Amino acid sequence: MDIKILDSWLREFLDTKAKPAELVKCLSLCGPSVERVEKYGNDSVYNIEVTTNRIDSASVYGIAREGAAILPRFGVTAKLKRIKPFSSEFKFVKKVNYLNPVVNPELCKRFTAVLIKNVKIEDSPEEIKKRLESAGVRAINNIVDISNYIMLELGQPVHTFDYDKIKGSKMILRESKKGEKITTLDGKVFTLKGNDIVIEDGEGRLIDLAGVMGGALSAVDENTKNVLLFVQTYDAVRIRKTSMGLAQRTIAATIFEKGTDPELVTPAILKGIKLFKSLCRGEAEKEIIDLYPDSFKPKKISLGLEFIEKRLGITISKKDISDYLTSLDFETDWYGNNLEVQVPSFRSQDVLEPEDVVEEIARIYGYHNLPSEVMIGKLTGRSTSPKFTFEEKIKNYLSGWGGCEVYTLSLVSKDFVDQGALKLKNPLGVDSEYLRTSLMPSLINAAKENTGTFETFHLFEMSNIYLPRKNDLPEEKLMLAGIFEGYKYREAKGIMEALLEKLHLNVNFEIQESKGFAAGKCVEILVGKESIGRIGYPENSENIYYEIDIQKLFKLSQKDIKYKDISKYPAQVEDITFILPERTKIGEVAKLIESNPLVQGYSLDSVYKGNNFTFHIWYQNPDRTLTNSDVQEIRNKIVQAIKTKFGGQIKA
Repeated sequence: MDIKILDSWLREFLDTKAKPAELVKCLSLCGPSVERVEKYGNDSVYNIEVTTNRIDSASVYGIAREGAAILPRFGVTAKLKRIKPFSSEFKFVKKVNYLNPVVNPELCKRFTAVLIKNVKIEDSPEEIKKRLESAGVRAINNIVDISNYIMLELGQPVHTFDYDKIKGSKMILRESKKGEKITTLDGKVFTLKGNDIVIEDGEGRLIDLAGVMGGALSAVDENTKNVLLFVQTYDAVRIRKTSMGLAQRTIAATIFEKGTDPELVTPAILKGIKLFKSLCRGEAEKEIIDLYPDSFKPKKISLGLEFIEKRLGITISKKDISDYLTSLDFETDWYGNNLEVQVPSFRSQDVLEPEDVVEEIARIYGYHNLPSEVMIGKLTGRSTSPKFTFEEKIKNYLSGWGGCEVYTLSLVSKDFVDQGALKLKNPLGVDSEYLRTSLMPSLINAAKENTGTFETFHLFEMSNIYLPRKNDLPEEKLMLAGIFEGYKYREAKGIMEALLEKLHLNVNFEIQESKGFAAGKCVEILVGKESIGRIGYPENSENIYYEIDIQKLFKLSQKDIKYKDISKYPAQVEDITFILPERTKIGEVAKLIESNPLVQGYSLDSVYKGNNFTFHIWYQNPDRTLTNSDVQEIRNKIVQAIKTKFGGQIKA
């Protein structure tokens, strides 16, 4: 995920004199990748890419913690200003008189809340607005802004309820039931599929789609007087499924689905109380309800010095190893050459094995400082697989004739598949629920997306489709498919004929009704009596689509090719234009021309005004040179045959 952080906000936790450019360079070499730094008024904004497994660094404080560990490795003084509770007057207890929660600990590992009374809803101070807006978050009012501010600063989402709208002061955190409906803060109504995390109040109303978005029934508005500040840790997998299943992507869901640190809840709720007091003039209850039945227990990982050095490829002192790890808040103890590392809570999600510890040592030491060696050993060359070579040959032919290879997704929506297609149990969204059964819908969609880019284009793809099989996994079939935009049918069909000719196949085209194609506008491509594909106009489309079974194509093309010696005698070549009646099948005309044994080849060169067809014809006798009178005799036979069979006339 990508985050934006204001330089002045970062320095609230990171004490360093490093310039923004210097900070960017150091962080990118040993930690989060800073994509760019931009001016923001008199300040600067860092655009930072945070890897999925490092959600602990997806915040202002998280980046400051990384900076404090990394900058000293480059000789730059830096110190982390650690979070401290602003007051010890609050107590974390299991029961309070202002709220009666019922919580399923499998859904919510830690549940905390505190009541804040007599809040005043106003605009936030300019500094708060600036920090939020620099991160791409719109400032709304002081209460909403507090929630977003804590989330961006600490990496812990928080939520605020209008306390007086929670009927019976009761909150039941549970799984949703299939078919239940909830209206979220943005006014959208969702029908839940079940197994989502929701909260209902004392009257059974759903007031929160937990971890994704709050419910409209408990929303803070201009009349709110009392706020329930709510901070929690959810089951990451359920949040992910709900967010993706409902296509409701929020910053909070993006953080929760990666697994948050339950120990971060304490500083988050205390920071929230402080902000409510200073920005909203609210009065917080002294007791904070905290349901945390399975509190965090530090994990220890053991590894040896030899293990570390072997994987790094360098000799490194035990002191340096300890310094690198302790700068990242790991605790270390050496027992001879054996190291015991205690993992901090915020890294318990991704540091699980000895190798993970070595990775932390390596990055702080600096990957750029590790010795580099040229790889030795024999490199494999190009694939010698006949099938791979065959597939590559086809792609090269089509590219040479102006085709552009594309890659579409194998996972598609319900509208793109036939009945019986395999449906995923945990799709990322409704547009990727099924394994495709045809390339046609995807390529038609690709053509629509590229319409207007060029007047004409040819997109093709060679990929698997997945055909349903009863009581079994689908059959994977490799298909070549393509779509022509702005081409005439003869041009498109000509490219197909040229491809198959290059593969040494003699094909026939027969009109055949086929699913997905317009009636009477599809032809079957036949090699002998075996169908290898089809070409025609899809329903409700002016484009031309084709598809060919690659397995059949490969099998039929693997035959011995016999070559004829080049004739000693030259060919005579001429162009003849025939005027043919409408609806004449030009393929049959071409076959008639080719049927003469002294015609060694032909091509359809042009079509003029719809019924004038110019053929380029080669006459050749393998035994002697043809004279003009010989050619005239052959021509007369062809012209007479076309006149008799088709009613065609030669154009003078």
